[in-house]
Amino acid sequence: MQFGSIGKSNAKVYVQSTEGIHFSDVAGEDEAKESLAEIVDYLHNPDKYTEVGASMPKGLLLVGPPGTGKTMLAKAVAGEANVPFFSISGSEFVEMFVGMGASKVRDLFKQAKEKAPCIVFIDEIDAIGKKRDGQLGGNDEREQTLNQLLTEMDGFEGNNGVIILAATNRPESLDPALTRPGRFDRRVPVELPDLKGREEILKVHAKKIKLADDVDFHTIARMASGTSGAELANIVNEAALRAVRDNRTFVTQADLEESIEVVIAGYQKKNAIMSDAEKKVVAYHEIGHALVAAMQTDSAPVQKITIIPRTSGALGYTMQVEQNDKCLLTKEELENKIATYTGGRAAEEIVFGQITTGASNDIEQATKLARAMITRYGMNEDFDMVAMETVNNQYLGGDTSLACSAETQKEIDKKVVALVKEQHEKAKQILRENRDALDRLAQYLYEKETITGDEFMHILKGGAAQ
Repeated sequence: MQFGSIGKSNAKVYVQSTEGIHFSDVAGEDEAKESLAEIVDYLHNPDKYTEVGASMPKGLLLVGPPGTGKTMLAKAVAGEANVPFFSISGSEFVEMFVGMGASKVRDLFKQAKEKAPCIVFIDEIDAIGKKRDGQLGGNDEREQTLNQLLTEMDGFEGNNGVIILAATNRPESLDPALTRPGRFDRRVPVELPDLKGREEILKVHAKKIKLADDVDFHTIARMASGTSGAELANIVNEAALRAVRDNRTFVTQADLEESIEVVIAGYQKKNAIMSDAEKKVVAYHEIGHALVAAMQTDSAPVQKITIIPRTSGALGYTMQVEQNDKCLLTKEELENKIATYTGGRAAEEIVFGQITTGASNDIEQATKLARAMITRYGMNEDFDMVAMETVNNQYLGGDTSLACSAETQKEIDKKVVALVKEQHEKAKQILRENRDALDRLAQYLYEKETITGDEFMHILKGGAAQ
């Protein structure tokens, strides 16, 4: 590093080119695109807005989970706006020398004002925009950088035509002075895509690969529930790699379905040898899940059951796929989910009279759901609508922290145990009543190793195994 360059902003300038990313390349985020399209329109036709007396927001904050396309949307704005676009990461402001971060902010805004109208994009703004806690001995460098950014955003001379975009997945950690109106006036949520959004994202990424005629994106989008745009891009790429491994020049539906499983549960283990007895236990365990799910109303239909071990450590799994995305879940639906999680262990108990370590993930999921029902969803008559837990870092896994006394914690634990126990009993009851179907299905799965939801339903209704 040369001393002449200290304090100079190292923002990368994208001067508009026709090959840039455009809004048509970003799918599944229609609301965010609408908000940003207005900014583009303002940069092209400012008179239209000034005539009414409207002024554009100075700053837009893109918030959402990782992989949803925040940086990509910012690049698309640059691609559409036909104006200079400065891009810098929040961490690049923080230097070894105190005061250099503030100097970089000044330099960045000086360059931006010279090139106005333009867009400045600060990625991962939480690196410099964290709440100032006032404790001495903290990182003063970061605080000075933030203060300088706040001053520049106010600017006495008015930052004409300088629009600031910033991205973060930790909006709750930002300083309130940064998010107040007049600075970052508009928050643009970039959430995980819904069913229609997932379908559109898959189509965008599928343009880059050769597809067979049998590919149905709607089915793939349903199977990939809860995935982000980046994960969907990964799924399409995994499918293309699988086609190459099979010496094909096109991607089939089976490739895409297998690549979803790779993203969820890892690759199939080629050399995993399960003993005959273990294979039988795993077959009954998975059919236990599927049968409990199928016998309950308000449960997602079973799509596929397999007992082929995966690299994630799963010895088998049951894939359930909702017909449509659900925004609300009833108390009954959540209880049924817990019963389904306990179905594997219940089958082991009924058939073999002993239990194995195979249910560890099911236990974790069932406990998590039962605890959430009691502490966050107000689904217990004793606690009524009182929140006993708060969620932190909503977009980064959503850790929870208790907001109650030790005595209440004891009560919660008792209620969680009682709830899971009740659903476990229900699962056992369902399997006892359908013991014949359980044996038939487990035997068929044991022989075939993988069965589809249609085969499962056919045998369950008394049809002969194909």
